[in-house]
Amino acid sequence: MRRPPPLKSLSVKLGAILLAVVAVALGVVYVAVVPRLESRLVSAKLDELRTAAPALAFQLPVRSPLELDDRVDLASAQINARVVVFQRLSAQRLAVFADSNPVAGDITLDVVALAAAAEAGRAEGRVTRSGQELAEVAVPLVGNPNYVLLLSARLDDALHSVALVRRSVLIAGGIAFVVSWLAGSMAALRLTRRIRRLEDAAERLADGDFGTTIADTSEDEVGQLARTFDRMRVRLSDVDRARREFIANASHELRTPLFSLAGFLELLADEELDEGTRRDFLETARGQVERLTRLATDLLDLSRLDAGQVGLESEPVDLAATAQALIEEFGPLAEAGGHTLRVGATGDVHAVGDPERVAQIGRSLVENALRHTPGGTLVEVRTTVWVDRAELSVHDCGLGISSEDQEHVFERFYRGDGSAAFGSGIGLTIARELAQRMGGTIELRSQPGDTTFTLVLPRAPTPVST
Repeated sequence: MRRPPPLKSLSVKLGAILLAVVAVALGVVYVAVVPRLESRLVSAKLDELRTAAPALAFQLPVRSPLELDDRVDLASAQINARVVVFQRLSAQRLAVFADSNPVAGDITLDVVALAAAAEAGRAEGRVTRSGQELAEVAVPLVGNPNYVLLLSARLDDALHSVALVRRSVLIAGGIAFVVSWLAGSMAALRLTRRIRRLEDAAERLADGDFGTTIADTSEDEVGQLARTFDRMRVRLSDVDRARREFIANASHELRTPLFSLAGFLELLADEELDEGTRRDFLETARGQVERLTRLATDLLDLSRLDAGQVGLESEPVDLAATAQALIEEFGPLAEAGGHTLRVGATGDVHAVGDPERVAQIGRSLVENALRHTPGGTLVEVRTTVWVDRAELSVHDCGLGISSEDQEHVFERFYRGDGSAAFGSGIGLTIARELAQRMGGTIELRSQPGDTTFTLVLPRAPTPVST
């Protein structure tokens, strides 16, 4: 059995799909969490500076640089930020008037401070200076528009927290990636093993091995598929058994009349054969030819039904007349077998169907009754009409059909066990198929001494008399 290439196997595909799902989920979590967390932490720091800036802008004096330096240092300690007071020299030039951290580098070109000086209002933003990320808020001093207050806080703690979260997400994602790959591979491997068992079972069925049970106790879809496969195995086994029995039966059915015909032909070639014996041989040979013709006709009908090539008429059928015709047709056969063949209760019974096919079904039912019941028993053909259905029944007083055989009598090629088995086993199959295609069915009721096959068809509308 050919296995798929490793990269095209179901386990690899399922594992890849699971990894892709996990990767997408982790990507969504990362994008949703990390940038939003960073934005919120930066906004929180700006909110702190924005809250502190108006009060400081009102409180800081500009009379003496020394006095201002003391106030700036105190404010820097209180709000944990660098506090710088600029003197506005022009729209694009600032000079540091006081600085809580003068050693931190030149800050005269700070974009936030320049924006506040140019607009004479508050400015804020996130800037990068000397490799550091900073949150800044700048406002003009109250009463001194030529001076600008800048609050500059480092974002190291906030960004460290973001980096920690980012690292945690990546580590957790990596672990989830590995775990999902292992779990997906194990689950996919188990699933593919179960599917391969089904594949092996299908190969065995294709090779004609119907004896091995296909077992899978799981309640999932694969388990249900396995049970369906096993039911199919049982049905194929039954069909194969019926096929082999049919071949044996058909061979017997064909061989017996052919051998008889060959023997009669040899005897008929004898010129000394008297005329009476010759007529008896010809009559017997004619019966064997009819037997062969009937078998060939049944096989042809079955093949046409399977191919959907049987055309059926839909017209009123007089079931009472059909019953009477069956009695006349099978009278000699009934008499030869010691049966009593008669028409039972009947009346004006009309059904909708194909007259020829209804007669064919009736012949099959009557012949079965005569062939499968002991001599001296009664076979009765009855017709009945109900509200919406009309019935043609064949009743016999034979041994009956066992409950086990009743479940299979309409299956093709099925012949009951025992000495009563006769024929090819397709007559009732054809009869049921024809009945169903005419919108009806065939019902069976049987017990010892009372067996009835009933052809049920739609009732024909009653003509309105004028």
